[in-house]
Amino acid sequence: MRIVFFGTPEFAVPSLRALVAEGAEVVAVVTQPDRPQGRSRSILFAPPVKVVADELELPVLQPDRPRGDLFLASLKRLNPELGVVVAYGHILKPEVLAMPPRGMVNVHASLLPRHRGAAPIQAAILAGDAVSGATIMQLDAGMDTGPILHQVSTPIGPDETGGELTLRLAELGSQALIETLVMIQRGDLHPLSQDDRQATYEPKIDRGMTRIRWTDGAESTARRIRAFDALPGAWAMLDTLEIKLFGSRPRLEPAEPGVILYTEPALVVGTGDGSVAIADVQPAGKRRMSASEWSRGHGARPGLRFT
Repeated sequence: MRIVFFGTPEFAVPSLRALVAEGAEVVAVVTQPDRPQGRSRSILFAPPVKVVADELELPVLQPDRPRGDLFLASLKRLNPELGVVVAYGHILKPEVLAMPPRGMVNVHASLLPRHRGAAPIQAAILAGDAVSGATIMQLDAGMDTGPILHQVSTPIGPDETGGELTLRLAELGSQALIETLVMIQRGDLHPLSQDDRQATYEPKIDRGMTRIRWTDGAESTARRIRAFDALPGAWAMLDTLEIKLFGSRPRLEPAEPGVILYTEPALVVGTGDGSVAIADVQPAGKRRMSASEWSRGHGARPGLRFT
C-alpha cells in the first residue's frame, strides 16, 4: 500500500518507523519546515520526523502550509493510496483529505471522543484520568471528530509524568496503527461514529496553563506539575526568580498556599488543602537539579513563599 506520512515531533517517529519496518511503501514524508531553536535563533533544526525520514532515505516535503495548487500537485504525483497523520501540526484541508482513495487516518493520543484537540496527554493527567490510550480514526474536516477505526487503552500510573506517558502512547499508537492497516487490507474495519455529547476539547498549552496555582488542592497541584514534566515545565515565582518544578507528590500536611515547609530531602510547599513534595527544580536559565541541591545553593528556607 502506497502511504504518504504526515508528522513532525518525536511522538510521530515510532509510527513512521513501524510503517517502514512492516514493509509499507512510504512514498513521502510531509513534515513542518526546519525551525530556529535556542537563544540565538540563528541555527535551523530539522524536526524529528525529518531526521528519521532522511535516515530511512524517504522523500521529504516541508511546505509552510499543506495547501495550495503546488502542494496538491506534489501529492498527486506521489499517487498515494492512504495518508497517515501523526501529530503533524496543521489541520488538513478537505481537498488534501480526499486525495488518497482510502482517505487519511490519524493516530491520536487519547480515547476519543475524550480529549480532542492539541494537548490530550497533559489533559488526561490534569483531569486525574485513570486510563488513557491511542485512537486510530478516519480524518474528516472537524477537530478529531472522524469515525473511530481502532482503540487501545492503558492505565496511567499514579506518579506518571506527561513525558513518560507521551513515550508510552507513541509506541502504543504505532502498534495500533499497524493493526489498523492490517484490518484495512483485510476489509475488516468497522468504523464507529463518535458521540459528540461525550467530547472534551483541549487547547494548545500556553504559559498561563503551566503556572502553578498554589490555592488549588494538593492532588490538583501535583497533577499539574506531573502533566508538564518534562516539557514545558510547570512554574512558579520565588521573589523575582522563575522556577520550574518537577517530580511532585501530594501530602496531607497543611501549610499556607505557596509557603515552603521543608527543603530536605524534598522541597515541600503548601497548597489549598495540604502540601506537595517536589523532587527537582529548574531555575530560569539553569539546568534541572534536585530540589535539595538548589535549596542549599539558593538559600531557600522554610517560610519563604512561592507566588
